[in-house]
Amino acid sequence: MQGGIKMENATSARERAQPKKVHVIGCGAIAREILAVCAANGLDHIELNCLPAIWHNTPEKITPGLREAITRARANGFERIFIAYADCGTGGLIDRLCEEEGVTRIPGPHCYSFFAGNADFAARWDDDITAFFLTDFLARQFEAFVIEPLGLDRHPELRDMYFGHYRKLVYLSQQEDAALQEKARRAAVTLGLEYEYRYTGYGDLTTSLIEV
Repeated sequence: MQGGIKMENATSARERAQPKKVHVIGCGAIAREILAVCAANGLDHIELNCLPAIWHNTPEKITPGLREAITRARANGFERIFIAYADCGTGGLIDRLCEEEGVTRIPGPHCYSFFAGNADFAARWDDDITAFFLTDFLARQFEAFVIEPLGLDRHPELRDMYFGHYRKLVYLSQQEDAALQEKARRAAVTLGLEYEYRYTGYGDLTTSLIEV
């Protein structure tokens, strides 16, 4: 009997020591980075569910999609849910959803800001106000997420209408990858912009996931 009690107590102690599973609902455009942060920091308690990356171009779909994903996660028994989005062009709708649902999200206006570090991004904003930003994902998917949705593959003459008010393309890289740097450099040429490279790593994404 006493041995059984000791074994039960030891099992209970181990269970208490392990963090509860956290269901992270994230943007597909940062899935690779979320998984990398989890792997590097031993965040085995995080389970990731990603919504379509293409919603980056249609932010009106994000909040309804998040609401549905939260409902499904709770139906599957998850008590702890974290939103791996910034505001992402929703005009405060994600914040309103988080308040209604009792969940939290990554601080910041968008992924460019939290990858750079929100404080650093804000400090540079006066110089970057005419910048068009790429991340690793957007450098990889430049044609599919920038050129084709804007119709520039069919009507390149529209380039200056879309990008004439930008001065430079700033590539905020999460990994130091020469091939992606070359893709970003070519993207700047395509858009007729100056090119600037900044290695950011994962920025505030790391802090946010560790603190979940």
